[in-house]
Amino acid sequence: MDCKKQTLIGMTLAELKQVAVQMGMPPFTGGQIASWLYRNAVATVDEMSNISKANREKLSESYEVGLMPPTDCQRSVDGTVKYLFPTSNGKTVETVYIPDGERATLCVSSQVGCKMGCLFCQTGRQGFEGNLTAGDILNQIYALPERDTLTNIVFMGQGEPMDNLDNVLRATEILTAPYGWAWSPKRITVSSVGIKSKLRRFLDESECHVAISLHSPLHEQRAMLMPAERAMPIADVVSLLREYDFTHQRRLSFEYIVFGGLNDTITHAKEILRLLRGLECRINLIRFHHIPGSDLREASEERMEQLRDYLTQHGIFTTIRASRGQDIFAACGLLSTAKKIATERGQA
Repeated sequence: MDCKKQTLIGMTLAELKQVAVQMGMPPFTGGQIASWLYRNAVATVDEMSNISKANREKLSESYEVGLMPPTDCQRSVDGTVKYLFPTSNGKTVETVYIPDGERATLCVSSQVGCKMGCLFCQTGRQGFEGNLTAGDILNQIYALPERDTLTNIVFMGQGEPMDNLDNVLRATEILTAPYGWAWSPKRITVSSVGIKSKLRRFLDESECHVAISLHSPLHEQRAMLMPAERAMPIADVVSLLREYDFTHQRRLSFEYIVFGGLNDTITHAKEILRLLRGLECRINLIRFHHIPGSDLREASEERMEQLRDYLTQHGIFTTIRASRGQDIFAACGLLSTAKKIATERGQA
């Protein structure tokens, strides 16, 4: 890709109209460009056939679509596929495609690495290496070989989406706008550890579903697992969430990785009920996947089921999420593109 050219993917309709005007074209040409980019997923400007050849040539002098195909992929025995995508800053991110019957979910990344430092996450060990642009985020979708089979997108890959909020909002706007992919916001879920100020803005400006990483209802224990708890206590995050309506279109869920002997007791379940009482939500229980150098361990299936049944019986719909792609390090908490972690995996 010619780094001297600006990329078109990731631009909003208003920005594309501005590009057209700056290039001496009528503003409606921006709408034509948007249609080719987001509805037809063309790879080159020359494919935009309802724009005159002269204008396509003029546009190509300074701009390109900017799609970058994956540079590697790994396939799991369960059908999950993990792709390695290049980014505009010369880094790479991992993206996971999860087919499941008539559903096909894509787990996209929003950052290279992550600042949050969660104890159970490989991405956190990688450290923070930069935000993805909206184009980088959308590239994981539009350059995906299975793009046309997708039914759902979850921002649960590498990074903390609220820590890159401008670009996440831009990407979700394009995915849901009439000029873009025109998806329903109900097909998109954005996760967060709970960065309160950014979360409020997201809830005000987007209609996508929200998933909050809980992992413990106890302040000190959650802080041990998730350093972000010190500055952003889950109790404060829940107080914020109570200001919003989750009874109709938007869904609120809490992600809860279950660690054996740590957060898997009925006492924890009771504290979860106390924390979330009266809040319209669901809980997804997630199996812990071991990472090198960690003393954390997986909870038994019996404990997982006890938690699920207790919470459901007491009014919070709770499921145990199926683990996918563990054999290719694509399961929850295992994504990382750091060379040092790749070495650890080889030694594990």
